[in-house]
Amino acid sequence: MKQLPALIFSCLTLLFSAPTLQADTVTPKAVIENYANLAHIKFSHALTTAKTLQTKIDEFIAKPSEITHQAAKQAWITARAPYSQTEVFRFGNPNVDEWEGGVNSWPLDEGLIDYVKADTYEHEEGNQFATANIIAGSETITPDLLKSYQEKGGSEANVATGYHAIEFLLWGQDFNTDPTLAGTRSYTDFITGTDCTNKNCERRAQYLKTVTDLLVADLNKMEQDWAPEQTNYRKTFIGLEEAEALRRILFGMGSLSLGELAGERMNVALLAHSQEDEHSCFSDNTHNDIWNNIQGIKDVFEGAYQAADGKTVKGASLAELLAAKDPKLSTELETNLTATKTAAATLVQTAKTEHFDQQIAAENKEGNARVKATIAALRTQTASIEAAAKALGVSNLNPETSTSLQ
Repeated sequence: MKQLPALIFSCLTLLFSAPTLQADTVTPKAVIENYANLAHIKFSHALTTAKTLQTKIDEFIAKPSEITHQAAKQAWITARAPYSQTEVFRFGNPNVDEWEGGVNSWPLDEGLIDYVKADTYEHEEGNQFATANIIAGSETITPDLLKSYQEKGGSEANVATGYHAIEFLLWGQDFNTDPTLAGTRSYTDFITGTDCTNKNCERRAQYLKTVTDLLVADLNKMEQDWAPEQTNYRKTFIGLEEAEALRRILFGMGSLSLGELAGERMNVALLAHSQEDEHSCFSDNTHNDIWNNIQGIKDVFEGAYQAADGKTVKGASLAELLAAKDPKLSTELETNLTATKTAAATLVQTAKTEHFDQQIAAENKEGNARVKATIAALRTQTASIEAAAKALGVSNLNPETSTSLQ
């Protein structure tokens, strides 16, 4: 398996050794191949940062302390950023869409995994496993056990694996007793012996290690699915008819933009004024999830990715392909994507003192207005994505891209 730095070096070499592509020379084939390159690079980066998270969690489990706990939580936040930018590859590609449930399902009924504060615990109505408390049980904690509890009983609230299960174990429930704080789980929940708090510390550590190792294994699988020169999904994708491959690209952009991000992740939480419906509710990292989702969409349109070292990887883009058909529409979509990113940046900036769960609170009119502005910008850019699909001769986009958001 090629490592990320080598991939980035290779792409940068190609970038600076070749003349800049002009709109009238960009081909659909080049755009499709660059899209696959971006997917591989981004999933590689998600894998690399998840491995760092794995290391920090191993260190935390070996020696629980305030310092090692904070290092593990920071590694989780760092790992979320590149992963969130890969979500644009989800909806248009069945390999990613079928795989995603194991790594990013939310919201979760916390009582499935661990202890909860019973008097305030909200869970899905009728979920018979909402208080199963795997950690307090006697079943040997293995990857297969955790996967068997994923959506157990047919409930999507039964989330036993992925980023948000790890997030809950690191932060614990966020009770908002102090609105400026996220979850406040103590590192002592992982200390074995008489200093253990809330019982089952050894099993809690076993669960945390197992679920993190499983996340790394899942990301490794997806990185391999997009690796070049292999018999994998990437090869299948590049072998598709050009119109179908472009449809999948635009389908992913539009579905994440509106149906998922503006709808499920933002509008639902805003209308309910509920932190239970925000994406990363334990860590209060939702604003960064939103921003990176938006950045991922913009990157696909521009055919570019800014790597961790600040260098930009760029290839043939949808923007150039669209410009050859309709220069005005290409500029319009770029403008709308930038406007959405600017709107989301206000959520991020405000989150320094006022988290997303505070911004969606019923009494917070200014916060609600910021969230509504970002939703409106996402709707506008989705309309441009739909127009771009038509201009490029692509039809049958997923219904979730429809601008008639409920």
